[in-house]
Amino acid sequence: MWKNKQAHTGFSANRPFSNGEYMKVGFIGLGAMGQGMAKNLAKGGYLQAVYNRTCSKAHELATELTVTAYDSVQSLAEQSDVIFICVSADNDVMDVIDAIAATIKPGSVVIDTSTVGSNTAVRAAAALAGKQAHFLDAPVSGGVEGANKGSLAMMIGGDPAVLARVRPILECMTARIEHLGPTGSGQACKAVNQVMCAGINQAVTEALSFAQAQGLDLDKVIDVVCGGAAGNWFLQHRGKTMTQGLFKPGFKLALHHKDLLICREIAAQTGTAIPLTERTVSEYAQLMQQGYGDEDISALYRIKRKP
Repeated sequence: MWKNKQAHTGFSANRPFSNGEYMKVGFIGLGAMGQGMAKNLAKGGYLQAVYNRTCSKAHELATELTVTAYDSVQSLAEQSDVIFICVSADNDVMDVIDAIAATIKPGSVVIDTSTVGSNTAVRAAAALAGKQAHFLDAPVSGGVEGANKGSLAMMIGGDPAVLARVRPILECMTARIEHLGPTGSGQACKAVNQVMCAGINQAVTEALSFAQAQGLDLDKVIDVVCGGAAGNWFLQHRGKTMTQGLFKPGFKLALHHKDLLICREIAAQTGTAIPLTERTVSEYAQLMQQGYGDEDISALYRIKRKP
């Protein structure tokens, strides 16, 4: 899956850290989130190489940013000191880890920004430790907007000394970096974030449907509520688009559904009740069956609103 071919284009100059260390940074996975993060790393002067399963996307971005596009993750790993991963699911992460383990250099740092299970993070770290390489699980929150603006919140699990070493790189793409504890802690915190997002989505879509049923001017409702105690990011950035029937993805519904299944597993293991999450999983599944999985999570409003 993660194989093949050779390099294209040339490296740009590295940016040194305050201690004089130079590290070549590679990025694997150029979806909506990955592209924004990669561009901010390039803007900061750190990005050296990119890889994507759709090679044309990697080559196009490489030309734009004047970096190297590799057609195999093994080649990228061989030439990189810091490797970012941003893919969709647990199996994808482990496919990448297994592939780069063949060529990764001792002392390299792998930073996984994907949203996966804590157990996957632990497995990835163990696989790389055998190659004398380091691993940080570093999922992010902030959506496509945050990725593009470099304003993501990053939740990190792993060795704090390794985090300190790469922090200048991370600061190019984040507004907040929080070390949560040992490997897997970042993913555990991201699960909390995803449960909270489910509850906020339920509250906002239900409330706006409630407003619609009363015949209120929804734009005015959103404006005034955003200025009060019930105001929140989701209402401010998605309220007016959802009530207009616009669901361009900032965060795809199908991906949140995948994340909430991870949260469900954790809840079962810990004996924690998460009824809003369970309801959201069910309603997302209904929307996915209707063909709305690639829409923004605000498409939940489709179920709530009155015809």
